[in-house]
Amino acid sequence: MSAHTNGPAFDLDDLARDLKAGQRAALARAITLIESRKPEHRARAHKLLQLVLADTGKSLRIGISGVPGVGKSTLIDMLGSYLTGRGHKVAVLAVDPSSVRTGGSILGDKTRMAQLSIDRNAFIRPSPAAGTLGGVAAKTRESLLLCEAAGFDIILVETVGVGQSETSVANMVDFFMVLMLPGAGDELQGIKKGILEVADMLVVNKADGDNRELALSTASSYRRALELLMPNTPGWTPPVQTMSALKLEDMAPLWQNALDHHETCRSNGAFEARRNAQRVDWFKDQLMQRLIDQLYQDREKAALMKTLEAEVQQGSIEVTTALERLFGPMPLND
Repeated sequence: MSAHTNGPAFDLDDLARDLKAGQRAALARAITLIESRKPEHRARAHKLLQLVLADTGKSLRIGISGVPGVGKSTLIDMLGSYLTGRGHKVAVLAVDPSSVRTGGSILGDKTRMAQLSIDRNAFIRPSPAAGTLGGVAAKTRESLLLCEAAGFDIILVETVGVGQSETSVANMVDFFMVLMLPGAGDELQGIKKGILEVADMLVVNKADGDNRELALSTASSYRRALELLMPNTPGWTPPVQTMSALKLEDMAPLWQNALDHHETCRSNGAFEARRNAQRVDWFKDQLMQRLIDQLYQDREKAALMKTLEAEVQQGSIEVTTALERLFGPMPLND
């Protein structure tokens, strides 16, 4: 397929066919289309998803979170290589820390995942977070579906992990693991209680050399902390594993925990319940985005919003008053 994503001769049926045939270039073009903010591309992106939707949903989706420097990319590089070595096709959706001021993004994941970047059975796609709450790119859900349609049976979603509302990634994956550093409590690491409540597994990384004993002690502390929380998955107690992301042999027990969790969820109905809830979350996210888009497409309201924003910034009007001028007074329930 020679047509460019934004070219006039671009054919969605051709792209969908090439995508489902597993062509990596087609997958890259499809994700570019999905991520486009241009209004003319949104209708095409919607149609493309409809064309491939029947070929989605068959992968195991794994979310990986943790603070910067904990070793997420190193872990993904090693785990992904371990999985491709076992015959799996692995896609990595790595959400980059976009600049709040410029919208720019580091997009350096391929250099941080040296083994996977040259693995023919792996696909790495860095996507700028662009200010999205929780460090999850706005179009990560759609990109995930495209990877599934392209035949990738394991999807790894790496999040920024900067202590924001990182729990949003749990709303789009089947297994959510959180990486920790040895010797630092969750307050020091910027990991909030909420992220522990949705974790299906905790991994204390860098548990080698002089850090080994400290890592074991840290793991024990987290096990005690988890005993006080309600498990995210019925019938599943989140394991706490110490490991070194630099050691291939440490990937086997980590992967086995993911498989055990998957089997537990399949047997007690939690897997289907979670997927159903994720579809509802996706619907709500899209609904909110559509409503916001409609507001900005209304020229009068868009102009009024700009005026109100300036007045709010200057302190000449309260936020609640500004909203009433935009939408009218809140109805009072008797």
